[in-house]
Parts: sequence; structure tokens; C-alpha cells
Amino acid sequence: MKIRLLCLGNKMPGWVTTGFLEYAGRLPAECRLELQEFDLPKRGKNPDIPRLMAQEAAMLSAALKGNERIIALDVTGKAWTTEQLSQQMQYWMFDGRDVALLIGGPDGLAPELLQRAEQRWSLSALTMPHPLVRIVVAEALYRAHTILINHPYHRA
Repeated sequence: MKIRLLCLGNKMPGWVTTGFLEYAGRLPAECRLELQEFDLPKRGKNPDIPRLMAQEAAMLSAALKGNERIIALDVTGKAWTTEQLSQQMQYWMFDGRDVALLIGGPDGLAPELLQRAEQRWSLSALTMPHPLVRIVVAEALYRAHTILINHPYHRA
């Protein structure tokens, strides 16, 4: 199974790339995590938010592959414990499809992407900066995977 993290925004600080790659690199080939970044549309002083969200949705939709399980990262989604995420990962692996995790822009994901998603995952009720979300997702997936293989990394 391949997990693709599709994110709006690029040109991240070095610490973001380092953190993401640290945890993504720990995952085995059968549970590979890849990052795909997209340019964030320019926002002026009085941005047309619906138009910008539609542009963002078009970019993310074009990158989706036919049979991927789509999971939207959204504050209104379900919050999973590490153990529940581990169960989700196990289900995803047994399902046999690749997974696309979607992270929207500053205004979130467009409604059409939220409707298209099979699941919605909330990392926290807190608002997090998008660069940090990449690292949190990578670490959470790595930690959940260690539970599946009985590795001592996760100590609950």
C-alpha cells in the first residue's frame, strides 16, 4: 500500500522537510508514505475564497488516482487515538488500495472534496500550521504502524 499525502503549499522550511522525511523514511516499503505538494493559489488583500478553494480542489482532484481511498484531513472529521489509527491502517492494507490523504489550503478543503472522501480524519480540535501537520501525520502513521508490527516505539 502506498499512502500519498497531498498538500497545498510548498517551499517549506528545512525543519519541515527533515521532520517529514525522518518519519516517512521509517515506514517499510509495504506502507510507503509519499508527499506531493501543490502551489497554493495567490491570495491578495481581498481574496475570492470560493474561487481559490475551487482552484485548489481542481489541483487535488487532478492528482487523485482512480482506485485510491480518499481521506480528508478536516477539523470536522473523526479524531482517532493511535490505536484506532493503527486499526485503520490495518484495514487500509487489507483493502488493497492505495490511500490519498488530502490537506487543504488555509481555508480548508472544498466541499466537493469533503464529499468525495471516504473518511474524514481530524488530527486535533486545535488549528495547526500546515507545515507542522505534515510532520504530525508522518509520525502518527509511523507510530500506528509500529503497533501493527509489535515494535516498542509506541508505549501507551
